[in-house]
Amino acid sequence: MANQEEKKQSQPRNQKTKNLMLVIFGASGDLTARKLMPAIFNLYKEDHLPENLVVLGASRSDYSDEQFRNHVVNNSEFLKDDLDKQDKKFIKDFADKIFYEDIGDSYDTDYKGLHKRIMDLNKEHGTENNFIFYLSTPPSLYETISKHLHDLKLTSENDGFKRIVVEKPFGYSLKTAQELNAGLQKYFKEKQIYRIDHYLGKETVQNLLVTRFSNAIFEPLWNRNYIHHIEITNAETVGVEKRGGYYDKSGALRDMFQSHLLQIVSIIAMEPPINNTAEEIRNEKVKALKSLRIMNDEKTLYNNTMRGQYMTSTINGKKVQGYRQEEGVNPESRTETYAAIKFFVDNWRWKDTPFYVRTAKRMPTKVTEVVIHFKTPPHAVFGGSDLNKDNKLVIRIQPDEGILIKFGVKVPGQGFKVERANMDFYYASLTDNKIMDAYERLLLDVMQGDATLYARADEVEAAWAFVDPILNYWENNDRVNTYGYSAGTWGPRNSDDLIEDSYGWRNPGPHLTDESGFCII
Repeated sequence: MANQEEKKQSQPRNQKTKNLMLVIFGASGDLTARKLMPAIFNLYKEDHLPENLVVLGASRSDYSDEQFRNHVVNNSEFLKDDLDKQDKKFIKDFADKIFYEDIGDSYDTDYKGLHKRIMDLNKEHGTENNFIFYLSTPPSLYETISKHLHDLKLTSENDGFKRIVVEKPFGYSLKTAQELNAGLQKYFKEKQIYRIDHYLGKETVQNLLVTRFSNAIFEPLWNRNYIHHIEITNAETVGVEKRGGYYDKSGALRDMFQSHLLQIVSIIAMEPPINNTAEEIRNEKVKALKSLRIMNDEKTLYNNTMRGQYMTSTINGKKVQGYRQEEGVNPESRTETYAAIKFFVDNWRWKDTPFYVRTAKRMPTKVTEVVIHFKTPPHAVFGGSDLNKDNKLVIRIQPDEGILIKFGVKVPGQGFKVERANMDFYYASLTDNKIMDAYERLLLDVMQGDATLYARADEVEAAWAFVDPILNYWENNDRVNTYGYSAGTWGPRNSDDLIEDSYGWRNPGPHLTDESGFCII
């Protein structure tokens, strides 16, 4: 009996997912076929979904139910490999849960046809008035869609839960983010609103919390007394591809730093929450974001920020065009494809400890990682202080997910020659556990009402409050340089100058234990 009880307690919490209907606005778009439907299919395959489930696509395209099922399931290139492994009945049972409603030429309509379809499917399939509205649409439509749902009383939780999921970008500035929040909050309560950030769905981002707060070997050192600086790198090998028109109005700082990377910063910088409930974790994340030292004066902004743009180069014998030659990009654009920021967190734990964050396209390696650099011991007993600077904790978020500790050890033999050693752990070694894709994790969480990995309104606004002055400085000041860097390199030549004490950036390779320091193009 004791063994059974121990086994029961050791198993992860598995809330039962209630019967529900997922209504996807903008369902004929790329996101539904590429990300959402594979995630829903995997959840179905792993038996995480309720018995009574309806997925209702809604958009302006003219599809029948059968045509939509073919588009997102039966003939989908994104599900082909998975479907080949399943029998026909299993696939049909899944596809039969998917429906489609054409809402007409505009999202600004009365939704009477959609309302009738929702009510009919709800009654026929027993989804118990539990509705999730997923807005895979431009942010300009969020308030419009919310208003029409509210007018039809589809936002009221008097009978069943009602939740709304919105995609990034959540705002273009602090002002627009506040307007989006206000527009949603007119029709939904804050606890009903789920702002999705797929980075928070990554297992290794969530593991940052566990690494910090479940290990006595880390948390006592996690402060200004022992940490010299913290470094976060997000690098992509691709350019802007077909998104030139969008990206040229956005740039790296808006596209990645404001959302994904500041969310990671908040987890690293936050104080221990009272417990692991969504609200307590989000409360501490907000406090951390509000503690960011906002840079307003020109000198600080000049010294602590850097932007760059990739230029034409040759990679592996193939010519790669520069950003300004990309489709949809202004030939004289100064939009950054590389952004590096040095900043501080003004609280007791982190006072005067620098944080360095960079994000860029056309880098040598696709990677996202956090590097904790520990301070040099106050007295170098064995000399070779450079080796002490290699005391690092590296948390690889993607790819080759894992954790690496770098420290000095004695080389066997006479004397005290010190060499660097690695201790590493890879998520791939957990062969008995299937690691959920980010959208799988986040969709299951919203179905179960767990908002831990979703951004709250005040989180979004606190992040924009920090980023806005940097954007304004870059966009309205002729003194700000945009440094060119060859595609396939680690950014502008002077990018290491941003980091004090001659540390420089850690330039990782494809694998967790790689550290190239340079690259050849």
